[in-house]
Amino acid sequence: MTPSSPRTPVPPSRLPQVGTTIFTVMSALAAEHGAVNLGQGFPDFDCDPQLADAVHDAMRAGHNQYPPMAGVGILREAVARKIAQLHGHAYDPANEITITAGATQAILTAVLAMAGPGDEVIVLDPCYDSYVPNIELAGARAVRVPLSERTFRPDFDAIGAALTSRTRALIVNSPHNPTGTVWHPTDLDRLADLLRPTEVVVISDEVYEHMVYDGAPHASFSGHAELAARAMVVSSYGKTYHVTGWKVGHVAAPAPLMAEFRKVHQFNVFTVNTPMQHGFARYMADPTPYLSLPAFYQHKRDRFRAGLAGTRLGLLPCEGTYFQCVDYRGASDLHDEAFCRWLTTEIGVAAIPLSPFYGDGRSQGVVRFCFAKRDDTLDRAIERLARL
Repeated sequence: MTPSSPRTPVPPSRLPQVGTTIFTVMSALAAEHGAVNLGQGFPDFDCDPQLADAVHDAMRAGHNQYPPMAGVGILREAVARKIAQLHGHAYDPANEITITAGATQAILTAVLAMAGPGDEVIVLDPCYDSYVPNIELAGARAVRVPLSERTFRPDFDAIGAALTSRTRALIVNSPHNPTGTVWHPTDLDRLADLLRPTEVVVISDEVYEHMVYDGAPHASFSGHAELAARAMVVSSYGKTYHVTGWKVGHVAAPAPLMAEFRKVHQFNVFTVNTPMQHGFARYMADPTPYLSLPAFYQHKRDRFRAGLAGTRLGLLPCEGTYFQCVDYRGASDLHDEAFCRWLTTEIGVAAIPLSPFYGDGRSQGVVRFCFAKRDDTLDRAIERLARL
């Protein structure tokens, strides 16, 4: 028998509705048209040379083989000290801190550890685009609860109504991507009241924890005793130290939750880049870089907002993150994705639409800019946006 042409099997997709992310699409479009890329959330400036030196020294010192599965001990100890100093909560570095391959891996691992078929996980719309696919990969069902229209504040009545006997977890993100809103201590109190009679676990995405402005403190779930007892708190070193490509972060959680987290962690990444862990441990001995970050980014926020004030774009509040949302309806009636494509190709500035962050793809005439850029980059973008 003559063999037929080779055939590649086509398995059923685990994520049939998922395509290329809007971040990849807009960055490619920006590169194609030479646009100023204020879309994807990463700095266009380098990290502190002392951090790079610390990693280089760790490599030269021979820290190049597998570290412990949960992370290098001195880094976990540094993380525990930092959280205790900032938020007053004492995590055991041996059993309650795990170093992860960035926040995205941390969130996926947390969802896989906490939820399975038949479970429900609440997300607050608009939400970061990895949350729902993570839940679907776990075999659970995502329950979308909208944030309040245009203010993007949590609607606790709606969250309470969404809680059922099947609710296994709730994902919270503050400071919030894409809107820049921030949860306040009273918000944490309200959530604690809702969750008190339940067994719901909170996955708290706090990757922008050091980007809260106008003198306000970051209300971490680690700093709320009742919520800390049921929360898995996610942090990103890429965001804090301007090294998004290094993909290092951590999770802090009570020991029973962390034990389940590590069961999954050891089989999806096992462990994380050794010399970078040693480098971060040394660099974190000085708290100045993260303590000075709010002022550093507030300068950029204020510069960008002052420039946009002279355009036809309406500024929405920005309490945190390095994202500024604007209402463009004074300049166009296009759907937000179409507007972002037009803005990139015709004006030369790339932004991100909010509609992909919603389950129903709704357009509210709002797009998101990233201001984690050099001042000259922001000025060039402002100059082009003035053409609107």
